[in-house]
Order: sequence, then structure tokens, then C-alpha cells
Amino acid sequence: MNEPHPSMPPYTPAPGYETGRAHRLGTRPNAFGRLAIQAQTLLETVIAKVSRIRDTPVYDNADFAWTPKVEAYWPGIRSELESVLRERSRLPSFHEIVDEVRTITADDQWKTYWLVGPGLDTRENAQRCPQTMQALAEIPGVINAFFSILAPGKIVPAHRGAYNGILRYHLGVLVPEPRWMAGIRIADRICNWAEGESLIFDDSYNHEAWNCTAGWRVVLFVDFVRPLKQPFHAMNRVFVSAGALLPLMRRAGTRHRNWQRKFYRK
Repeated sequence: MNEPHPSMPPYTPAPGYETGRAHRLGTRPNAFGRLAIQAQTLLETVIAKVSRIRDTPVYDNADFAWTPKVEAYWPGIRSELESVLRERSRLPSFHEIVDEVRTITADDQWKTYWLVGPGLDTRENAQRCPQTMQALAEIPGVINAFFSILAPGKIVPAHRGAYNGILRYHLGVLVPEPRWMAGIRIADRICNWAEGESLIFDDSYNHEAWNCTAGWRVVLFVDFVRPLKQPFHAMNRVFVSAGALLPLMRRAGTRHRNWQRKFYRK
């Protein structure tokens, strides 16, 4: 069992944190940026109204019938993760693959091991993790999937996701003790991960995460298409699929391909 490091007090979100979907990070947007935010707010209002599930920051796992099937794969996923972690120092940091996260992390304390991503060639990674890939096949509409690996003491500051037409799933794969010192705040809810257990939330709500233990925390991090009423669900899937064409994801694909070439070089 890992004990908390003396220099790592329990993390407490600062008073007055944002609990909605407001955009508050980065520089003050220009006129075009403000117009884009207004358009996104309107779109997200529509998405919430046509959703097949209620609009809430954190969901009950019972809302998604597939969660027990994914959790049943946890022992196999954990075994595959242990193999990956033997080469932890060679894994890419999140910001080294995706530009968007550079506003919230710029060190080597948030590592990733990608299994699914729009425009990303992850075949060699996926071949090393067949049980994990079988688990992902149980989740409808997977967009992104990777092992999210937080170092001891790593804090991911408050931010919000890109769009509420996507939901986020975490499966606790490796959760160090005491687990109450590793957690995530979504809006006004504070949750802690547990090994083999699911957490589903809407990352378009303001959220932040921390690992104040002396061990590494790993979750299977999955973005999937939010279930909507038809025809909006089909339209949303097309909209989300188009994300692979964005310059952001094309750059991510190039970076991941370059990393993979070096990682698997014989």
C-alpha cells in the first residue's frame, strides 16, 4: 500500500470554482472568438434538449448497460497496462500529441498510451493490448481511448472539454492508496477512482483532477458519442467523425506516428 508523500497534502479545489460550462481559460477572446462561443453555447443547449439521457455533470453507471461488461475485463486490462508501464519513461506526454491540452499541462507528468484516436495510427499499440481492445468494443461510439497516466503529485487545473455531444468514461485500472487523495472534480461533484470501477461524466462541465499519492494513477480514458434522439444522433456522429479532418488532429496523427516509429524501432 502506498502512503501519501509528506510534501503532498490532500488537494482541495479553490473556493469559487466554476460549476457550469463557461469558457474561462486562456486570453480574453476577440469578437470572432466570442461569436464562436455563443454559437457553441446554442449548440450545446440543443444537444442537452435532444439527449436520450438527462443533462448532468456525473452519470449513474446504470444509465449505460455496457459498464459491467467493460469492468469484467479489468484484470486483463491491468495485466496489459503493467507491460506498458515497464516502458513508462518512453511514453509520450499528453501535450506532446495533442496541442489543445497545452493550456493545462506542459510537463512529463501526464503520460499517454493511445489505443483509439481520430486520424491516429494506433495499430501497434492496440496489438499489445487485445483485452483492452475487446473491452473498448463494448462501448458504443468510441472516439478516443488511451491509458491516462498521472504521476505522483500531478494536478490538472480546471478546464472544460470541447463539446457536450461527447461524454467521457474512466475505468480505474491502477489507483494508488490512499485513493481518497487521487480524485476529480466535475462541476460541484468530487469523485475518486477505484480499480475495476467506472466513472462517466460530461467533460464539457468545468473539471479538474489530481493525484496527491506517492504512486502512479492510471485510468482507461475514453471519449464516446453521447446518445441522442434520432435524427440528431446520426447527425452528431457525422459531426464528431469530421474531427479527424481538423488541423489539430492531423498534427496529433503526425506526432503519434513519429513517436510510434521510434518506440517500435527494432
